[in-house]
Amino acid sequence: MTKKTSQSQFSPWVCRAAFPLVSGSFYLTQIALAYSVHRDWIWLSIPLMLLASHFMHGLLIGFHEASHGCLRKSHFLNELDGILVGILSYTSLTLYRALHQSHHVHFATEKDAELWPFVQVDSPLWLRRLAAFTELNFGLFFTPFLFWRGFFGKDSDIRNKKLRRRIWMELILAVVFWIVAIAVVARFQLWPWYFWNYFAPAFIAGNLQSWRKYIEHVGLSGNTARSATRSIVADTWSGHFVSMMLLHEPLHGIHHLQAKLPHFELPRHIDKLEPTEDGDTVPFPNYRAAIADLLRKLPDPKAGSQWEKASRAKA
Repeated sequence: MTKKTSQSQFSPWVCRAAFPLVSGSFYLTQIALAYSVHRDWIWLSIPLMLLASHFMHGLLIGFHEASHGCLRKSHFLNELDGILVGILSYTSLTLYRALHQSHHVHFATEKDAELWPFVQVDSPLWLRRLAAFTELNFGLFFTPFLFWRGFFGKDSDIRNKKLRRRIWMELILAVVFWIVAIAVVARFQLWPWYFWNYFAPAFIAGNLQSWRKYIEHVGLSGNTARSATRSIVADTWSGHFVSMMLLHEPLHGIHHLQAKLPHFELPRHIDKLEPTEDGDTVPFPNYRAAIADLLRKLPDPKAGSQWEKASRAKA
């Protein structure tokens, strides 16, 4: 890995400002989109909606950062941002935090609820294909299902009463918010703005998040940060810019090595992605290469080293 590709091409203060840049750009895009819808400028509404979906995807990554307590220095603002994005994406921040911590602890093993059913060696191929099709095309709904399944399931690992009480409170808050929001939309006939400013970009952003998740983990046969993660180390200025606007999420292997590192610190640790053992994944230079690798393995979607162990046991 060359020095050119081992560091962000942007100064530290710019990297630190990535989330404010994403959220600020999102709000400006929303204002422009609302005006475009008001004027019935479909030719402008479509590209603005697509741009809004990109920024929404960035906000979802911010939600992930908030779950680690790394989005804001202020704990209050970190939780506030996380809860707001969680409400808009039908997921509780506290629930996401609990199951995501389990994802790190039981990474790519059969106890990894985030990668269900791809880590379950007894899951039939048809179920894994159905889950992949649903998640990649209806991520806005499948991702909340995945997390609420981990809460309401009879074998839920979330047993702490205080934790469950907070999750229930966040769920009630979300339900009340959406009842009021839909009532206001219906009362004032705001359906065009609901569709263009929220639903359409949120639907696309949910799918973008799902595809990114699959690029990161699905189709790999390890259970370590390097062997079960595809990381992208950009080799162009545009690639570095995209990485920054995605809060350096493409450097995902570093996150699994040091989960408490804030996103703006990740580019300083790219050397940690160098393979050290057989089976480690070599970082990809761009998303095109990573997607190509995923697509080769997507017909039989699975994750984790347990699949090879099960195959050897049967043999």
